[in-house]
Amino acid sequence: MNNGLPFSHPYNLNRLGQAGDEVSFAATEEDRAALARFTGILRVDLFAAHVALRKPAPNRFQLDFTLEAGIVQACVVSLVDVPSHIERRFSRELHFDPALKRAKDRPEEDFLQEDDKPEEIDSLHYDLAAPLIEEFVLAIDPYPRAPGVAFEAPQETQDTPENPFAVLKGLKSGL
Repeated sequence: MNNGLPFSHPYNLNRLGQAGDEVSFAATEEDRAALARFTGILRVDLFAAHVALRKPAPNRFQLDFTLEAGIVQACVVSLVDVPSHIERRFSRELHFDPALKRAKDRPEEDFLQEDDKPEEIDSLHYDLAAPLIEEFVLAIDPYPRAPGVAFEAPQETQDTPENPFAVLKGLKSGL
């Protein structure tokens, strides 16, 4: 069910009533280690989520996510540890259509969706961790820097090596 993701948190939307539901969970130490490997960062010290679920229609679901994460990355300049904190709030609207299961057997069409359209799902067994991991990955700084660290290009020296093409040119002219 996790589609190659480091962990999952399945939820059966079929059990959701009109009153809605709230789910809170935190990734285990093992899950956080797998998430760090998955994202290529040093450590994930915290990954906690809260999801408020509502059912506005029999085949529609509204999910409001809150994510809090603490991570440690390597500075791209000095390689020292750079801790950072991630907080994200986002929503997903789901539309259940069991006909989509049969449509998976047909050749794929262009499935690009607009942001304001609900996500189409073909099963009421939904992985709450998948959208959280997606938002987590998007929130990670691709070029973390330690405070006060700046990249300095190496200084060019006068003793630059001779251009290899100049050497070839010299060979051709008999030098």
